Amino acid sequence: MKQSIFLAAVLVAFSGPLLAAQKTVTLGVPGMTCGACPITVKKAISRVDGVKQTEVDFDKRQAVVTYDDAKASVDQIMQATANAGYPASVKGGAR
Repeated sequence: MKQSIFLAAVLVAFSGPLLAAQKTVTLGVPGMTCGACPITVKKAISRVDGVKQTEVDFDKRQAVVTYDDAKASVDQIMQATANAGYPASVKGGAR
């Protein structure tokens, strides 16, 4: 019985990371007005713990971000761009 409880506790403790998923979100960043802006936006997003990859497109005024949803959220990523002076929104309105 004790082994069953211990095993169940171990499974619960380690199931969080197993359920984490890598997700991708596309953010509209309309405030980018010069060639240096994408560099600033990419740096800000990359500093968010859990962000795996960031691609910023100046011409489209957007950032495509791949992140670990167990460590980062879309809100945290958008807060990072806003703190850098570039408010962002999720393209397509979905979150």
